Amino acid sequence: MSTPGITVYGYSTSGNCHKVRLLLEQLGRAYRWIEVDSSKGETRTPEFLDKNGNGRVPIVELDDGRVLAESNAILCWLADGDPAAGFLPVDAWQRAQALSWMFFEQYSHEPYIAVARFIRGWTPLDSPRRAAELPRCLERGHQALAVMERHLRGQAWFTGPAYGIADIALFAYTHVADHGGFELARYPNVRDWLARVRATPGFVAMPGPAADNAALLAASVLP
Repeated sequence: MSTPGITVYGYSTSGNCHKVRLLLEQLGRAYRWIEVDSSKGETRTPEFLDKNGNGRVPIVELDDGRVLAESNAILCWLADGDPAAGFLPVDAWQRAQALSWMFFEQYSHEPYIAVARFIRGWTPLDSPRRAAELPRCLERGHQALAVMERHLRGQAWFTGPAYGIADIALFAYTHVADHGGFELARYPNVRDWLARVRATPGFVAMPGPAADNAALLAASVLP
């Protein structure tokens, strides 16, 4: 049976979208990328909402019209489709451990580290969100990074004994945590793990923010 063609709708500077690109590249899978700038409302058009009523990227669309949303679900589907590549453990216990880190990423990590990055790089300097939300994002984001630091004292990876999709999920926003105001020098094990991820075969870097967003990041002053 032939492998269905994949179209990815994503925003290149989004960590959640880069997860999908990174795994596809490391799997050597062919895909088509359609850039959708969520910061400009492009995920709220009727055409996009017909594909994903939640109005978010990334999504993947197959040649037969099936659509899958949610970055970590996409990672699981891609890894399951190529078990020989080893991105998700076969052992049930190890697989559950990997999934637990992916749930951690979406519940305890991404809502703070990614949101801090968004506030500092995609909202005006006088945005009320900076005073209202950023301090809590920093507090909870540091808690998440501390959990990762403790794990990495005795383990090299988050997916099990080898690199895999839990590492991809956590790498996405951890490697740009400084954009949100997180100083990673406090987490040497996390920094070493980031270097290991960058050294994996087929690794591709996430593009930097557009000029306007980069200027906001540079101009941001932490509370």
